Amino acid sequence: MSTYRESGVDLGAADELIDRIGWRVTSTWTDDVIGGFGGFAAGIRVPPGYQKPVLMMSTDGVGTKAEIARVTGLVEGLGYDLLAMVADDLAAAGALPIAMQDYIAVGYLDLDRIELLVESIADACADNDVALLGGETAEHPGTIEGDRFDLAATALGIVELGDEVDNERVAVGDVIIGVHSPNLRSNGFSLVRALIVDQLDLDAPFPGSDLTVAETLLQPSIVYAPAVMNALARSEAHGLAHITGGGLPGNVARILPEGTAADIERSRWTVPDVFGVIQDLGSVAEEEMFRTFNMGIGFVAIAPEGDADLLIRGFDSHGLEATVIGRIVEGERTVKIS
Repeated sequence: MSTYRESGVDLGAADELIDRIGWRVTSTWTDDVIGGFGGFAAGIRVPPGYQKPVLMMSTDGVGTKAEIARVTGLVEGLGYDLLAMVADDLAAAGALPIAMQDYIAVGYLDLDRIELLVESIADACADNDVALLGGETAEHPGTIEGDRFDLAATALGIVELGDEVDNERVAVGDVIIGVHSPNLRSNGFSLVRALIVDQLDLDAPFPGSDLTVAETLLQPSIVYAPAVMNALARSEAHGLAHITGGGLPGNVARILPEGTAADIERSRWTVPDVFGVIQDLGSVAEEEMFRTFNMGIGFVAIAPEGDADLLIRGFDSHGLEATVIGRIVEGERTVKIS
């Protein structure tokens, strides 16, 4: 073995990939982007209107949802999952997502599949006014097996100094607004794979649905960030939480200050059927379901009761259903779901 290609890295394929995906990446750019595609770095100007801008960053990935997408070839929705994971974390701090870079690690370069992945990422970014500034596709022969891949990203957001949303203002008597999620998003897939992939044919109809098992599991995530920004333009929130791994108990607890607790009423929303099927297949306890999955609530806003309607209208105007699902009570940073 005397060449890089013989060791498993195909630089020629990498050059072809750049030619294929360049226009998709730059299609998300506005005049605020500085630099060119294919260089070592790209930047973005701070949007006008900020006096003391604070830059925030978030990094995450789609996890083992990518494995089901790989097996079935249904990778088209993963770009929305990827953007949602990082953009919605920024939105939970009150920051407007403005740019993102992706990282795709592969065993070998399957140009057609990587092109589909980047197309999905670019579509998600374009739909949500986020500039995809570039990224990296890295071949890892001998360390990533076969055609497996991992997908991650870092996003950049901006917020005016003093407008950040933290937990300092969350107070007893505030209401908890839940923004509904119709599907799994990108969390809990290690359990999903353990329960469903071994028991159900991915090409078979999902119980009670016209979609296949794979199509149901791989439904793309809602990107909540634009709706969150719209809601915050209408009224302030005392606290925001992106409901990812850890579910409602783990993520709402993260924004509770000392002396407070969350009392959430399970009857205030309808849990999508997909979660019931998963629970029944594995005889999973209710508590474990709520600690693993979003259970139909993908984002939470905490606010005074008098401001709840304004925030809810902000979500509704983006086509997202939001309802009051609980209240902040006295306690020690616990989340009760009853």
